[in-house]
Amino acid sequence: MPEAYYEFVMYYAPYFYVIPTAMAMDPPAGQKNVTVVDGSKFQAGYPVEIRDDAHSEWNRVAEVNGNVLTMENDLQYTYYVNKNGRVEGPDPAFGRGAFPAAFAINFLYEAYKAEQFESRRAAILDKIGELADFILNQQCMDSDSYAYGGFKNTEAGVECWSVDAGRCIPALLQAYELTGESLYLDRAKLAALFLWNMQHRPSMLNIHDRYYGGFARYVTLNDDWSQPMGVEDLYDLIGLKMLCDFDPNNKDTYEAMMADLVAFLREGLEQLYLWFDPKPFGDGKWHRVGVNETEVYDDPIAFALLGLYTYEGWSTTCQRVYNFVQTIRASAKYPAYNPAVCWPGYIDVVTRFPACPYYDAVTSGILWRIRKNHDRPAYAFSMQVVKKYWQEWMYWGPLFTDHSPITPQKAMANVSWLGMLFLNYEEPNTPFTRILRAYGEAALLYPVRASEDRVDYGDPFDIKIIASPSRAEEIILEPGYVINDYITVYAYAPLRVHDKIRRKGEDYEVLSVQPYDFRGETAYFRVICRRMLGQ
Repeated sequence: MPEAYYEFVMYYAPYFYVIPTAMAMDPPAGQKNVTVVDGSKFQAGYPVEIRDDAHSEWNRVAEVNGNVLTMENDLQYTYYVNKNGRVEGPDPAFGRGAFPAAFAINFLYEAYKAEQFESRRAAILDKIGELADFILNQQCMDSDSYAYGGFKNTEAGVECWSVDAGRCIPALLQAYELTGESLYLDRAKLAALFLWNMQHRPSMLNIHDRYYGGFARYVTLNDDWSQPMGVEDLYDLIGLKMLCDFDPNNKDTYEAMMADLVAFLREGLEQLYLWFDPKPFGDGKWHRVGVNETEVYDDPIAFALLGLYTYEGWSTTCQRVYNFVQTIRASAKYPAYNPAVCWPGYIDVVTRFPACPYYDAVTSGILWRIRKNHDRPAYAFSMQVVKKYWQEWMYWGPLFTDHSPITPQKAMANVSWLGMLFLNYEEPNTPFTRILRAYGEAALLYPVRASEDRVDYGDPFDIKIIASPSRAEEIILEPGYVINDYITVYAYAPLRVHDKIRRKGEDYEVLSVQPYDFRGETAYFRVICRRMLGQ
């Protein structure tokens, strides 16, 4: 796993986002001042990474005077504006929050057990305790409030979202497991009480016209309700299921909550909706986003899928939802999209095309366990892409085309979830991958990026294939080509039509891809390729 992911979490959690600010002058080594183009983006106490194309170092802002940042420690290096000199620090527009702290704990819990970080367990444990204490400080402790037990959506916020409670419960239980601090367990149980109230009180208060079983979206510290019930709250099943083991005295309550939640939200998830808006204040219908309500955000679907998968395994619902989204392909507008890498930030589930030009990078991390168990070709290829572009994937929106970020925000959620992908990754070991390792030949895969006005390809990936001349009955011979221009390739990588393969110095275009499944999982791909003449 990249060391930068670990450092990012250790230095920046529990901030939501980190953004760069360019230097205005070259700061010399051996002193504390750095002049930036906009000092308003910094506050005293901010952790920062000072860097250019040659060097980088961590520091902390001691004082801000206009555009001059005074650091706590002298700079180790001289930095240069003409070498992309910049200071990266927390995005003040978002600040800190409970759920980035929770995701950071999820990652650090895995890192604590990893051999790579064995020598740093004490530091990791200290950070987990710091983040868990921060989460406790975001919890509403006013027993007279309907928000009692919930967590503020940001440090300065007043909304307590159900899904944030679902995110914080596993983190607090992990902190309890490693530290033995009983307060973390008690507060996780209190968060479950909050979820019970979000499930039951809306119908008691006529916020909902009847009891549905879903959780109201949020309630504020001032007892104002947001009545819609989102499918993303299926993610809360993870924490409630954990509490069945950590708090067996209340297991029956947790199981009843989970059963009612699933019974109601299953329909919405299966039909790829985002939320239900109950009467009397809503219309009593399921909803998506977009002008015609044909689009969904991918991450609520991914989180919901992971929660339901944790609760009931590879059920018909989980298979249906995963396979539906996973088979949404590239379009003429976005030919570079590859669902095996990640899902797009917006998905049109009616036309079945991506509805934006970027991947929602966090989804590669959210889906790692499902893919490892049920879609190993996508699991392996996603890891290959993230590993190659690990710096770009720290940002929440890498473009399909070149993986550059759509906006310069590194996200704590991305780094935490992708860090868990790195820590848990194991190369697939199947009969076909063993054949590839023993007998496969090296080739280069050039993913297609544009195909309307001209064909363009991205940077290559190393893959292994087994190739043979195509037989006449396998192809439709095209004008200008002979049978020897076609090859049949067997690959584990999820190739796409119009991708380019370079084999033994010659380029071939992918014409068709046929997946072959075994026991419900793709075992390999049979690919027909044609030589690219004039290359």
